[in-house]
Amino acid sequence: MIRKNDLDDDLSEEIVETEDESFAELFEESSKQNKRWLEPGQKLTGKVLKIGSEWIFMDTGQKGEGVIERKEFLDIDGALTVKEGDTIAAYFLSSSHGEMRFTTRIGGGVSAGGSAQLEQAWQAGVPVEGVVEKEIKGGYEIKVGGTVRAFCPYSQIALRRVENPESLIGTRLTFQISEYAENGRNIIVSRRALLEEEQRRLKEEAQAGISEGMTVTGTITSLQDYGAFVDIGGLEGLIPVSEISWSRVKDVREVLSVGQQLKVVIKSIDKEKERISLSIKDTLADPWDRVVDAFPEGSFHTGTVARLDTFGAFVTLSDGVDGLLHISKLGSGKRINHPREVVKEGEQIEVKIENIDRGNRRISLALAGPARAAAEEEASLSEFRRQSDDAPKGMGTLGDMVRSRSQRGKK
Repeated sequence: MIRKNDLDDDLSEEIVETEDESFAELFEESSKQNKRWLEPGQKLTGKVLKIGSEWIFMDTGQKGEGVIERKEFLDIDGALTVKEGDTIAAYFLSSSHGEMRFTTRIGGGVSAGGSAQLEQAWQAGVPVEGVVEKEIKGGYEIKVGGTVRAFCPYSQIALRRVENPESLIGTRLTFQISEYAENGRNIIVSRRALLEEEQRRLKEEAQAGISEGMTVTGTITSLQDYGAFVDIGGLEGLIPVSEISWSRVKDVREVLSVGQQLKVVIKSIDKEKERISLSIKDTLADPWDRVVDAFPEGSFHTGTVARLDTFGAFVTLSDGVDGLLHISKLGSGKRINHPREVVKEGEQIEVKIENIDRGNRRISLALAGPARAAAEEEASLSEFRRQSDDAPKGMGTLGDMVRSRSQRGKK
């Protein structure tokens, strides 16, 4: 049996739920309506939906389509620089009958009301087109808004210093108004600000498209003692000298050149410091993958002494594979102070593979063949020279020298 109070409670809950849903729907609809209100000069990004003979239609995420004049996307030869599906950035101008007008810049051909439009462009941050009229002290005179004169300092005309300043005279460029004063009689513009913004946008897009471990193609932009800088599609990364080859590289300039194109692996990305570390080495086969087959223990090989240290000599067996001749293996039982007493860098010697530690990439070597005999002879000569240096100075008999050596042996 259903009681009246229970029925009333159920109806009340249903009404509350319905009211809640209606409120949520109304709030969402209200939010959508608010989206239509854009401020002049507000910058949006949208996708190109259709390209007509005079207008380009874009999806702005608002109610209604955005339109931009087609001529804004023509290059110097009259070719269209966008296609359907491309994402473009534009500035909102006005709205009428559900159609929203956008622009990428205010045209340089406007004359009537030009100064007023320039003031609006300055307030809204909308770029303007201008013609470089001539060079003046400290920069260029730019004609904007058809007849209005503006000034662009040398430092603001490009990202880097222009080698031939006269070459820009007569060109039509896009600028940002950085200062607007005295009712338009004092206008300062900057092209660099727009170039930097575009550079940041391209960098963000490029960063979003890469990840650690990817193999990409790049072009070497500069060489340094510590490595090579490479352009990978608008981003610059560094190949440290240790990542150029499996072999030891002494001079970067001997193996790489500016302008060279090559494949690299992205080792790491530090977005905060804007650093990208690259590697050529990781695109090449690891020579240690076949070291056990190529250099089995007990086998004999000819190698080149790569470098000397106090504890021994490193011998290159093949590209990327070095073994160590410990100093104890160089003296053939006789004490030597440094490997240079027996071998020298660049010398070719015959060695025997004594032990391979593939996990730690270590190969222990011993001298073999003529190299062993030469080492023994060199060690004996070194020992004789040391003993001669230790012998008593001045006149003495052969017997004195024999007794002296005998006494040293007992000690």
